[in-house]
Amino acid sequence: MSQKVAFVGVGRMGANMARRLKDCGYAVTAVYDVNREAAESLAAELGCAAPAKLSEVTAAADVIFTVVTNDAAMRSIFQDAQDHLFVGAQGKIFINCATLSPAIHREIYEAAKKAGAHSVEACMASSISHAREGKLYLMLAGDQDVYDQVSAMIEQMSVNRRFVGGPGRAAEVKALVNMVMNINTAGLAEGLGLAAALGHDLSMIREVFSQTGANSRVLETDGGDMVAREHDCWFSAEHAAKDSGIARGLAQEVGLTLPLNDATTKQYEKMVSLGLGGLDKSGIAELTFKGRHA
Repeated sequence: MSQKVAFVGVGRMGANMARRLKDCGYAVTAVYDVNREAAESLAAELGCAAPAKLSEVTAAADVIFTVVTNDAAMRSIFQDAQDHLFVGAQGKIFINCATLSPAIHREIYEAAKKAGAHSVEACMASSISHAREGKLYLMLAGDQDVYDQVSAMIEQMSVNRRFVGGPGRAAEVKALVNMVMNINTAGLAEGLGLAAALGHDLSMIREVFSQTGANSRVLETDGGDMVAREHDCWFSAEHAAKDSGIARGLAQEVGLTLPLNDATTKQYEKMVSLGLGGLDKSGIAELTFKGRHA
């Protein structure tokens, strides 16, 4: 456990990952976020620094986790003209956990090599509570020998892992995961919305769904919330729109048309346009139940 660890991006996922590694005995030396208050609060909790500069984060650690919102944020933390993570980065390992485009992961991988550093993808398919408990499911990509250097740390954070290949490949798999999840969520919302409009008891409908071909993981996680209109955010509609959009872009690159994904993306983009992007993805039911926001 001699590796010193830092985190860039300490929202609910990043903060809980940092807490988990601290609990496991790793030296968490620095945390950084554009929300200075969040970074300073977590730093006080963990007993570490909250540097104002990204270059100071790199200087404080051997392994730096990044959990940022989108490609632009990723490019900014690594390639900003004034301050970035690659300053003094020789020999450092960056583990990039956010759901971003495969292209940006490949771009940062190449930039890391030029800086004498290493970049590993660790795409997450889990919730905030899983991050805190060390029960993440991680899809990993990059160089196998670099992954081996941090595998013990990764194992403390996850119950399941899949190394899928070279740079960008884990991001591709994560895009597929979220594409299918979002399609299933949209389909469930439409099924429950139609059942409600027909006057069916939705508890009965959900039980029937669970015993038939209509069953799905999102029925378990989101079905009750759709009915009760309880959309506390675990995975936001805004992120669903982004991730389904990544899958749409990948399909365009290989010349495929994905009509279900296209329709789902438009639904989540509609949520964002209506000011509902901060709701959980289950909030897509607000567009399909009669008399709600649609």
